[in-house]
Parts: sequence; structure tokens; C-alpha cells
Amino acid sequence: MSKKRNRNRRAREAPGPAGFLVVDKPPGMTSHDVVDAARRWLGTRRVGHLGTLDPQATGVLPLAVREATKLISFITKDDKSYHGSIRLGVETDTLDAQGEVTRRFDGELPDSQAFEAKLADFRGAIEQVPPMFSAVKKNGVPLHRLARRGEEVERDSKQVTVHRLELAEFEDGLAKVEVDCSAGTYVRVLAADIGEALGCGAHLESLRRVQSGPFGLDQAVPFEQLEAEAEAGGIEKRVVSPADAMELPVLELAEAGARRVRHGGDISPGARLRIAPGDRVVAIDIDGELVGLLELRADRRLWPLRVFGAEGS
Repeated sequence: MSKKRNRNRRAREAPGPAGFLVVDKPPGMTSHDVVDAARRWLGTRRVGHLGTLDPQATGVLPLAVREATKLISFITKDDKSYHGSIRLGVETDTLDAQGEVTRRFDGELPDSQAFEAKLADFRGAIEQVPPMFSAVKKNGVPLHRLARRGEEVERDSKQVTVHRLELAEFEDGLAKVEVDCSAGTYVRVLAADIGEALGCGAHLESLRRVQSGPFGLDQAVPFEQLEAEAEAGGIEKRVVSPADAMELPVLELAEAGARRVRHGGDISPGARLRIAPGDRVVAIDIDGELVGLLELRADRRLWPLRVFGAEGS
């Protein structure tokens, strides 16, 4: 698409704030369903999520809106936290409650002590093989498409980190756990691997994300409420500014400085900004509009990592 056509398309979009909309995703919706709804609510195509949730999962689904989509790569690597329920003794092809049952264990299920003791093996750095029912691609084809055709292919394992894995409740073979983990961790795989290690099999019965990087349940708004607020014309108040979301200092730039940053130039941090090399700031212009995400380098200059509002951006 040419720059001219791109500018014309954006000119037709509804004006509004750039930032993050934190949705409490209901069960039964895909993350892309929520993105499509947010595009409709906010009148812009420039909406993207910061990490998918499976359709059955609920909880924190942060969306980047308008020029904040340029910041997605800086947040998606952050840690996540979940509350999940693991059903022992039943395995499914999707590793969760959405799938077809592939095996039922007919022996005595482990008790809470045996289950809790096994959790120690799944803390810290562990290897996971992505599930067949996932968006991971093999030779350019999403694995879930192959799985629905009845195909299973070899997948490379990857290392993830489980910072915290605790048993919250245990009753009749249903274990409720709390998980803090690195981005890219599959809690479905974690549940299945724990079941395999216990010898009885297991699947993830339910999952709720309670934290995604800087965004928590206290900021998340139920989907139905956002839908109602959009109809009433009040949804934009829910958009969290990048500076607040990323908890970064804000630097207000005069016209010349804003123009220089928007054209990729570096600037001085000034005497008032007390930051060290490697620290980042969000720059705004005198009207409060986003200018860029800047990082202080060893030369004591602020260099743009992302710029906003530049011609053709």
C-alpha cells in the first residue's frame, strides 16, 4: 500500500487517544474476536493484542490502540500470571477442556501431597514442547490447522521460566494452581506435563490470566461493560496512556525537539531528567500528543526507539 493510500485510510479513522485498553476477556471468545470488537468500539483498525488467550480462558487481555501498537514488542516479553485448574486422570487432544478425551486413568489418583511435591520439578527454567493445537507455525502452517486435519508433526522444545507455581486448593482430583511465568509459557502444556509426571495424565480445566506485564485484573474491564460504554460514547476514557502503562518518566518537548525526534533525531535529556544509560522515557509535545519512546545511551543522548505522529508513520 502506498504512503498516500495509507494516509488516506488513516484519515478516515476516528480520531482518539493512543494507548492501551485492558479487557477482561470472557470465555468462548478468541483474542482476535476481542480485537475486532475493539476496532469497532474505537473506530480504528490499529488495534493489536499483547499476547493471546485461548478461547476458554478468561482474564487480562491488553490491547494496544492506534500508535501504541508500535510499543507491542516492548511489552509482550513481560511475565504473565495465571490462576488455573488442573483435572487429573483425564487427557485431551488439546490439553484443555475444549478437546476430545484421549485417555482416562482408571487407577487411584494422586493426593494433594503427591501433587504438591511434584510441582517442584516444574519451577525455574523448564523445557516445553508447543501443543499441536496452537498458533505456532511449522513450515509456515499453524500447528492447529495440521491438528484439525489429524496430523501430528515434530515440534522443537523451547525453554520457558516458571517463577512461581503453587497449589491453592485440591479436591477430588482437581488442583487449583497459581502460576507466574515468562511470556510464551503454555499453562496447558504445564498441566499435561505434570499429569504425565504423576503417571495419571491431566488437562487444564480452566484458566484465568490475572497479570500480563504491567496490566492486572484491577485495570481490566469486562467485555460487556466496554461494549455498553462504546455504545454510550464513553469508552475512550478507558484507554491507558503509554507513559502510565509502562511506568516511565514523561518528557515534554518544545516544537523543535518534537520535530527532531519525529524525524529520528537524538536530543539531550536536560538537567532535570535524572535517568541512567539504558533507561527509557515517553516524550510528548506541548499539546500532550505522543512523540516517541526514547532511550538514554552511553553518550548521554536520548535516542528514539519508536516515533509517533511522523509523516507517513
